[in-house]
Amino acid sequence: MRICIYGLGAIGGLMAARLGVAGHVVSAVARGATLASVRKRGMVLVESDPEGGETRTEVPVIAADRLEDLGPQDLVILSIKSTALGEVAPLLGAALGPETTLLSTMNGIPWWFFHGLSAFEGRKTLETVDPGGGVTRALDPDRVLGCVTHLAATAPEPGVARWIAGKGLFIGEPTGGGETPRARAICAALSEAGFDVTAVDSIQREIWLKLWGNMTMNPVSALTGASCDRILDDPLLRAFLSRCMVEAAEVGGRIGIPIDMDPEGRHAMTRKLGAFRTSMLQDADAGKPLELDALVAAVREIAGQVGVKTPNIDALFGMIRVQARTRGLYPED
Repeated sequence: MRICIYGLGAIGGLMAARLGVAGHVVSAVARGATLASVRKRGMVLVESDPEGGETRTEVPVIAADRLEDLGPQDLVILSIKSTALGEVAPLLGAALGPETTLLSTMNGIPWWFFHGLSAFEGRKTLETVDPGGGVTRALDPDRVLGCVTHLAATAPEPGVARWIAGKGLFIGEPTGGGETPRARAICAALSEAGFDVTAVDSIQREIWLKLWGNMTMNPVSALTGASCDRILDDPLLRAFLSRCMVEAAEVGGRIGIPIDMDPEGRHAMTRKLGAFRTSMLQDADAGKPLELDALVAAVREIAGQVGVKTPNIDALFGMIRVQARTRGLYPED
């Protein structure tokens, strides 16, 4: 299978390396120091070994700074920040042949979220994540296979991916199910690459369940500069997160994605992870744009469409939006 990774960050780099180890022809779009590193030595995969040390494996990956130089692919894995999607979407056509599948692994609500979601039959776009429908026109949702990641990795230097924990990938068709021929083929390829792959009936449900925790913890961590353990150990802040999650759970129920867990149950799961720093906090510290639209604004937009009031989510969005704009990390109106 010819596979192209667009976005060689921690997750994209990990997937590129593991698929290369499994024997697939892997290419990637990269720039700057990452491009130079991958061209010189391939993608470097760092993993823990049974003795408590680390192994480093150099995996051949074809690297280019333009998709036109790589040609059509069987599979394109989109592993970028949602903030870059509007710019990247028109460029992906160079890699899309008649049968190319686009595996979407991004955080938050994707541009294709309504595609196949019965509660929104006939409506295909969300302005917060696809203004004017430009992404949908460039990337037909019929090409998409959804993927929700439950793993941790870092990119300690350009062209290096360190696998930290977790191997879970949930994969499904936006229109339902994970047993189509293309889904089976891609699930098999990722399983061979060492991931724990689950084909699911509703990929939108998996997206919403992951978002349910991320939509609060990510912006609150960026606001406070605190790791997740400190946030959850403060009773006032923990209660605020819970109120936001109750609102989001009501929105989920209105669109046919009920959540069968209370906020405290989710908090307990997150607290077990210890003193980790969310991706949004890391982006804020690095001066990178924040994924507020896909993680928070999209929830507010859907809530407005189904008639759910979200005063706590509104307050959260207002606070993080002002902070991000003050720092130049979120666009002005």
